[in-house]
This record gives sequence, C-alpha cells and structure tokens, in this order.
Amino acid sequence: MSYSKKPIVGIIMGSSSDSRIMKEAAEILDQFQVKHEDQIVSAHRTPARLSEYAQHAEKMGFKVIIAGAGGAAHLPGMIASHTIVPVIGVPILVYNDKQARKTGNTKFSAFGGLDSLLSISEMPTGSPVVAVGINKSANAGIYAMKILANEFPALKTKLKKQKITQHKSVIKESDELKKHGLSKFVEKKFK
Repeated sequence: MSYSKKPIVGIIMGSSSDSRIMKEAAEILDQFQVKHEDQIVSAHRTPARLSEYAQHAEKMGFKVIIAGAGGAAHLPGMIASHTIVPVIGVPILVYNDKQARKTGNTKFSAFGGLDSLLSISEMPTGSPVVAVGINKSANAGIYAMKILANEFPALKTKLKKQKITQHKSVIKESDELKKHGLSKFVEKKFK
C-alpha cells in the first residue's frame, strides 16, 4: 500500500466553519504527499452519516482519522466509538460567523475552546481519542504522520529530515540573535 496513491487519512469536521482550522492538517499531509479524504460529518445534525463514515473509513483502509469539532465537540469521540481506526481530535474555538456578518462583531466560545478540549480528551475508557491543542490541526497532521511512519519507512525518513531542518532553523536564528543583539534582532525579524 502506498501513502500517496489513495487516501489513508480521513479529515472530518463538524461544520464548514471548522475548515479554516482543519486546512492546516491537510496542508501538512499535502507537504508530505500523504493522500487524505476530507468531509463534513456532524455528530449532532447527521448522526447516521457519522456511523456510515466510520464504516467507510474502515472499508477504505484509512490508517488515521483527524476529527475537528468545537463546542461540545462530540465528533472525535463519537467517530472513535464507531471504529478501531485511531482518532486524533482537534478542539476548535467556536466562532459565530453568522453573527459577524450581520453585526461585524465576531463572538467566540464562552469557554475559549476549553469546552472542546475537555470533551475530546475526557473520553470514557474504551473509546480513546488523542487530543491536540485548541485549533492545532497542524499538530494533528504531524501526529498522523508519526503514526503512519511506523508503516511507511519513506515517511519516517521525511520526518527525520524535517526535524533536522527545524533544528538548523533555530540554530540559525540563535546565531543571528547573538550577532545583532536582541533589540536589532526583533526590529529586523518582526518589522
């Protein structure tokens, strides 16, 4: 099986407004040429579709599902309860886009996304879900890559190269900081 020919990761989200956050997971997978299938599946508005999606994920041979949801954030846990495919939950800070269009004021979740984080991370024993930080779908993409790297040595090599690149980048910035001093570094870096 190849990771670049057919989808092996499913990315699902509870609503279209979650797509702004979830796109970062897709971008990470695209960067590493890992095929993914993306869908909107609402735990509350389309519960039968959720069950169908779990069967679809297993039939397609998905290795990981990345599920993003805000508010009560039932999607990651509910999908995990319907499948043996590992689920990575992305808690999403809820924005009220409809209100913003009418009034110009964007309203955020009363709990700042902690409601979503706790809903995902506090699954009962038997239906575990891994949770990343609030709005951190890029981390979900990277975590999915680490899971896949156990099966695909080429991905393991790519991830190791990415770690080396990150390391070199930090060392380069540190050298610039030492060379120019903090004030000039900040002025140059963030101007």
